[in-house]
Amino acid sequence: MTRGLEFSAQQLEEKLSTREFKACTPAQPLSVGWVPALGEGAQTLVHSADGRLMICLRREEKILPPSVVRDLVKERVEGIEAQQGRKVYRKEKLSLKDEVTQDCLPRAFSRHAELRLIIDPQARWVLVDSASASRAEEALNLLRECVGSFPVILPQTAHAPAAAMTSWLAHSSLPQDLQARDECELRDVGEQAAVVRCRGLDLYSDEVRQHLQGTTQVVRIALGWNEQLQFVLGDDLCLRRLKFSESLVKENDELMDEDRLARMDADFALMAPALTAIQDRLIALFGGEDNS
Repeated sequence: MTRGLEFSAQQLEEKLSTREFKACTPAQPLSVGWVPALGEGAQTLVHSADGRLMICLRREEKILPPSVVRDLVKERVEGIEAQQGRKVYRKEKLSLKDEVTQDCLPRAFSRHAELRLIIDPQARWVLVDSASASRAEEALNLLRECVGSFPVILPQTAHAPAAAMTSWLAHSSLPQDLQARDECELRDVGEQAAVVRCRGLDLYSDEVRQHLQGTTQVVRIALGWNEQLQFVLGDDLCLRRLKFSESLVKENDELMDEDRLARMDADFALMAPALTAIQDRLIALFGGEDNS
């Protein structure tokens, strides 16, 4: 959640342009930067619809398996010790590791990934398309670097999500607009710290209820919402394996074979409000924001 981004799409475009993505140089292990939000063929880094902004971070990382570096360092160490009749110690090994890494990087394959962010200034949400906290923070840090101060915090709720989700299943009492699917993860918060993963089960069954006795809590649950979204909700409020309903997606099917950018624009305009709405709804279900 954020206090808001006080920039227009054009102003944000100018700020992000200072860190447009550039491919790794031969000796560079990692490169991150901004690319057009709608992908290939788009002209702008920032895409705007109904006051919401979408941006996209591209990441290129050279793949250099540690085992390969380790084996090459070992070869060099053995060669030095055999030729010079002396032992190679830790400090020199670290220097050799750096040399080997620099020698290998130009020949290493690259792994590319893109991560999109949706900024909804009015609703005060920054939605990051990643379940990895480190990848999300990497994107937010680059955004801060471009725009200056940009306060973002993880949402905190008045009621613990795990306790509320546990009550939902224990009492078969999900809110009316949520539908339990067939998957959950339970964790014992006591000394045993056992984890139970249930799939393909009726979550209201006696089998699941039996696990919810004592100190076991629901930490993840698969849900549907208003026949628009399906997702796995975690006790960290992260939505994983997000899937939009066919009825929602079909609204833009007529654009499928016409213009890819027009389809992406229409999908963004349709789906972004649903993402903001479900986040607001979940915060409300867990007692609202904790401002203490």
